[in-house]
Order: sequence, then C-alpha cells, then structure tokens
Amino acid sequence: MPSTFRGMKIVGSGCAVPEARLLSTEIDARLGQAPGWTEQHVGIASRHVCQTEDQIDLGELAAKRALAAASYAASDVDLLIFAAAVPYQSIPATAPLLQRRLGIPDGACAAFDVNSTCLSFLTASDIAASFLAGGSYKCCLVVSSEIASRGLPWQTDPLVAALFGDGAAAALFAPGDGPAGILAARMETYPSGYEDCALGAGGTRYDFHKDPEAFARHAVFEMDGRALFRHTISYFEKFLERLLAAAGWRRDDVDLVIPHQASPIALAHLADRCGFGEQRIVNIMRDHGNQIAASIPTALDIARSSGRLTDGMKMLMLGTSAGLSFGGLAMIV
Repeated sequence: MPSTFRGMKIVGSGCAVPEARLLSTEIDARLGQAPGWTEQHVGIASRHVCQTEDQIDLGELAAKRALAAASYAASDVDLLIFAAAVPYQSIPATAPLLQRRLGIPDGACAAFDVNSTCLSFLTASDIAASFLAGGSYKCCLVVSSEIASRGLPWQTDPLVAALFGDGAAAALFAPGDGPAGILAARMETYPSGYEDCALGAGGTRYDFHKDPEAFARHAVFEMDGRALFRHTISYFEKFLERLLAAAGWRRDDVDLVIPHQASPIALAHLADRCGFGEQRIVNIMRDHGNQIAASIPTALDIARSSGRLTDGMKMLMLGTSAGLSFGGLAMIV
C-alpha cells in the first residue's frame, strides 16, 4: 500500500431525483426544432427537474436511502458534510438544515459545507477519509444535492442549458476494514480557465442594491465549452498519469471509473483518449444529464446498486470543475 493509504469503507449509498422528467423532445418543441434535434446535438434523452421538491427534499431522501442501505440510523452519523456547487442559501451553511431534517439532535454531530463545484463530492470524501483515519469521527455522511435547472441560459445558449438536470446522492463512510480505502487523492487547479464557467451573481461580486440589472444578468450560468474542452485536452491526461502514479496503478489495473457526467463529449474523451474504454466507465448522462456535484455520487450509487461496483474492486472517481480544477480519488472499495 502507498504510505498515504487511508482506510475507509463505503457502507451505504443512495440517490434521488425529482418526480418530473424533461424529455429532449419537449426541449425541441420549446426551441422550435424538429424532434430528435436536442438529443442529436447534446446526447441526452431526458433529465429530471424540480417542480414540487426543493434541494433539501432531494438531499434528505438520498441521505435516508444511503442510511437504509447501510442499515445505519441517522443517530450513528457524527460528521455530516454537504457537498455542492450551489447552496440552499448563502448563510447559514446547508449541512445543519440537513442534520435537522434527518433528526440528528443538537450537538450530536459536526455539520458543514464543502464547495469545489462539480468536484465537491470528491473533496468531501477526501476530507472524510482524513477525519476517519485520524479517529476524529466514526461515521461520515456526505450529501450532494443540486438544482441545476435554475438559471440556465435557454435564450443565449440552449445547447449548454440542455445538458443539466437536478438530483441528489449521498454516501456513508466508516473506517475501512482490510484493504478498503483511498490509495491516492489528487486535485490540480488551473486558474487560467477561471472564466470558462461562471455563475457570477449570488456572492459579493455584484451588489443587488446598487446594480440590480447586473446582478440579474449574471444570475444565468455561462460556459465557454470550446475553451473548457481546450484546457481539458491540454492538461487532463497528465493529471491522470500523476494520480495513477501516486496510487501505484497502471490504467489496466482500474476496474471501474466513476466520472463526473460533464457532457457526452467529455465522457467520450475519457474512454478514448484516456484509454479506459466505454465498458469501464459509468455513464448515466443520457437519462440524468449533468447534475453538477451530484453527478459523481449518483453514478457511484447506480454502479453499486446495479452490481457493477463490488467489494475489492479498484475504482477511480474522476472529474473536472469550474475554476478550472481536475480531481480524482483512487480507491479500493
């Protein structure tokens, strides 16, 4: 084992999607295109969108399913991390609200948020592994819940808007038994790609009281897909080599890849240019879309529940995020 090995076991996982499902043919009609146009150009047949649910509803349901899958009670959790690109509100953090929804009493656990946009679940899992290995906590629940359908650029960039869907997923972690755990974790940030993706409003950059028009204008998601893909092509493969080297793995050693569902093009690049092939990549893009931080844990739960990911397998969780960052965990499950 590498000297950085941290024992950690995934004891349960769960995911949740809204009841409403938006078909690509509905988007075709909205855009005045022929049926099949959106699926042909975007590669997504449907995605779920919130109508009656909110972000906390989805997170609570995913968390309860993860607890049930592990046969754990909410009272067993002593660390709760909410990992998402967009919180329920700016202040306070979202995690305490989830703690209350799950019925975990005051003072019974630590609860805080982590935001590394699409890589938030990976970052939170890495933090959980360190806390569990150090003995600070015994049971960590990581929850990612996103309403990606808000603030999409339907008027200016419908092909980007059509990529996104809503959803939530959660994973329950405990100290690992035997070989289970994280062999390597790596994150590299390239701020030269900072402007590739942006949702400018909501922080301190734009003052709603002084300039409400600017605030509203930047409350819509923007993405320069060509620039983002160019940066990814330039740096991602070398990043992957460094991650695998840290784990002591070759590409052929990897049993399954759980990637961020950025886009069909990004997943094709991972299969072809990175040498994993489609059979080793969990691809849920067609019926879920890009769920931002919830994409990786949703793919993880689907892989576990379908039997594609089983104990003892060598798994890579990989992704890119706005900023621009690349991240990955090499883990024995």
